[in-house]
Amino acid sequence: MKRFVISLFVFLPAILSAQGGMFDRTVELNTVQVEAGKPLEEIGLQMTPLDSVTLRDNISNSMADVLALGSSIFIKSYGRGTLATASFRGTAPSHTQVLWNGMKLSSPMLGMVDFSLIPSYFIDAADLYHGSSSVGMTGGGLGGAVVLGNEPLREEGLGVRYIQGIGSFDTFDEFLRITYGSGRWRFSTRVLYSSSDNDFEYTNYNKKVLVKDDEGRIIDSYYGKARNRNGGFRDLHALQEIYYDVGGGHRLSLSAWYMDSQRGVPTLSTDREQDRYYKTQQDERTLRAVAGWDMTRGAFDMSAKAGYTYTDLGYFYEKEVGSDQVKRMIDSRNYVNSLFGRFDAEYYLGQKWLFSANVAVHQHDVYSRDRAVIVQNGERKVVGYDKARSEISAFAAVRYKPTERLGLAVNMREEYYDGFTPLIPAGFFEYMVSQRGNVLLKASVSRNYRYPTLNDLYFQPGGNPDLRPERGFTYDAGTEVRKTDGRVQFDGEVAVFDSHIDDWILWRAMHNGVWTPVNVKEVHSYGLETRARLAADLGEELSIVLNGNYTYTRAVNEGEPMSEEDKSVGKQLVYIPKHSAAVVGVLRWRMWEFSYKWNYYSERYTASSNDINTIAPYFMSDVSLERELYFKWGNISCKIAVNNLFDEEYESVLSRPMPGRNFGIFIGITPLFGKR
Repeated sequence: MKRFVISLFVFLPAILSAQGGMFDRTVELNTVQVEAGKPLEEIGLQMTPLDSVTLRDNISNSMADVLALGSSIFIKSYGRGTLATASFRGTAPSHTQVLWNGMKLSSPMLGMVDFSLIPSYFIDAADLYHGSSSVGMTGGGLGGAVVLGNEPLREEGLGVRYIQGIGSFDTFDEFLRITYGSGRWRFSTRVLYSSSDNDFEYTNYNKKVLVKDDEGRIIDSYYGKARNRNGGFRDLHALQEIYYDVGGGHRLSLSAWYMDSQRGVPTLSTDREQDRYYKTQQDERTLRAVAGWDMTRGAFDMSAKAGYTYTDLGYFYEKEVGSDQVKRMIDSRNYVNSLFGRFDAEYYLGQKWLFSANVAVHQHDVYSRDRAVIVQNGERKVVGYDKARSEISAFAAVRYKPTERLGLAVNMREEYYDGFTPLIPAGFFEYMVSQRGNVLLKASVSRNYRYPTLNDLYFQPGGNPDLRPERGFTYDAGTEVRKTDGRVQFDGEVAVFDSHIDDWILWRAMHNGVWTPVNVKEVHSYGLETRARLAADLGEELSIVLNGNYTYTRAVNEGEPMSEEDKSVGKQLVYIPKHSAAVVGVLRWRMWEFSYKWNYYSERYTASSNDINTIAPYFMSDVSLERELYFKWGNISCKIAVNNLFDEEYESVLSRPMPGRNFGIFIGITPLFGKR
C-alpha cells in the first residue's frame, strides 16, 4: 500500500497537467430563496447542527476534531490516537450523553464516550442539544447530548469513493466507500484504516539537561528534545448499511459498525525512566448494530429500533523491573454486552399541535477482571466484578404554536435504573420578536438526573454502592437571528445558561490510598454561548463561508470543604477553560478550496485549588488547500493540510505535549461509471 501511495504522488503532476481529459463542469444557477417556518419539534431548543462540510473535512478527523472546532464543547484531548472526552457547559465527560441511530454510545462502565474513536466520515448527521434541550433525546445529559446518525444516499446505481492520506510521523489513512442504489434498495459500505507511529519530537520543559565542566561543576543548562514514546496506534472501522423502502410510507434499515483498535498510551514528559522498557496499551474490539422500521403516514409518524453492542476492552501495563525482567503490573479485560430497544410515535394535530412519545430500553451485562493478581491484606486476589443493569426511559411531549410568533412545549421523562427517578420535566418557550428580521427569543428550564456508572458502584478496589444519583436544574435563555439578503446569508445565536448540580460524583484518594467515588460537590455552572455563520456568493464563481463560536464558562465548586486543607471551594473545576473560541473560514473559487481553522483555549487548572500546575492558554491555526479535477471517467481531489501552522508548543493535558507543525496530503478518487 505504501508503494501505491508513493506512486500516486510521483505521478500527481502528470495527472494535474492532463487538461485534455478534463472538461468544465461549472454551471451558473439562478439564485432561489426558500423560507420555511421553524419546525414544531424544535420549539425553544438550544440546538447546534453540524453540517456535512464540517463532517467531511478530512478522513483523518474524528468527531473530537469536529466538535472542538464546530461547537462550544470543550474537548480534552491527549492527542490523535488517544483519549478525547467532552465537557459540555463545564460538566464532566459522563454528563454528555451520546446517541448513534437512537442507541446510547456511552459506556455503562465509565459513563462517557471517547470521541477520538468515532470517525467523522462515518457520520451523516450530527446535532448538539444544549442543557435542557437534551431531555427530549435522553436522560442524564446534565451538560447536553450529542446525537449522531446515518442516512441513505439517494443516488441510483453504483458509487465508489476512495481517499488515501499520508502524513507526518508515518501516518497513513485510507477510506473506501461503496454505495449502490436500485429502486427501493440502498446499500452502503464504508471502511477506514488509520495507523501512525505518532513519534513526534518536542521540547521537554519538565527536564533540564545540565552542562558540566571538566571538574563536574554545573556551568549551564537547557531543555532538551524528546520524542513521543509509546504513542503509536492502529484503528480499523467498517460500517455496513442496508435500507429498503417497503412502500406506503414504510422503510426498513440496518446499520452495523465494527471497530478494532490498538493504541499505545504515551509516556508523560515527566517520566524519568526513558531508557527502560515500558509499554501501556489499550485494545478494543466493538460491534454495534441497529435495525430499524420507520413509518410516515399523513400526520402520524412511528418508528421502532432494536440494537446490540458487544465490546471487548483490554488494557495492560508492563515495565522492566530488573535486568531483563519485565513485569505486567496491570492486565485488565472487560466484556460488555448491551441490548437495546426503542419505540417512537409522533402525531401532528393541524399545524399548531405536535404530540410525541417514546420508550427506550437498554440491558447491560458487564464482566470486568484484572488478570494481574494483587496482594490485599496478605491475600492474593483477582479483582473485578460481574454485574447487569436494566435502564428504561419513557418520554412524552406536547408542543403548541398558538400563533405564528409564539411557541410552547412541555417535556416529561421518567427513568428507571436501580430504581425510579423522580419525574424529569422540561419547559420551553419561544417568541418571534421580528418576523422581518427573523429574530427569535428562546428560554427553557429543566430538572435532570444521572445515575452512577457501574465502575462508580462496583469497581474493585474502591467502588461505592451507596452513591446517590447526581441531580441538577438548568436554565437557558437566548436569541436567534437568521437573515438572507441577496447573495449573503447570516445566522447567529447567543445564549446564557445557568446550571446547579448537587451530589456531584468525584473520585478521591482515601486514607488507605484507594481511590473511591463519593458525593461531595455542589457545582454551579453558568456562562455564555455564541455562534455565527456567514455565507456570501461574491460572484465570478467565488464564495466564502465563515463559521465561528465563542464560549464563556464558569464551573465553580460551591460545596463544603472535604478537609481543612481543601481549598477548592469557590474555585473553577479542573480542566475547564473559562474562555474558548473557534473560527473556520472556507474560500472557494471554481475548483479550488482554501480553508483556515483557528481555535483558542484559555488557561486551565489541573489542581482544585487553582494555584499550581496550570496549563497555559494557546492559539491553534490549521490551513488546507484542495483542488477538484473533473474527467469524463471520474473525479479526483487533491488536498494538502498543514496542522499547527505556527508550530505552537502546547499541552491539552498536563505533562502530555502535543505535536508541532505537521502535514498531511490526501488524494480522493471517484469513478463515475457512466453517470454523466
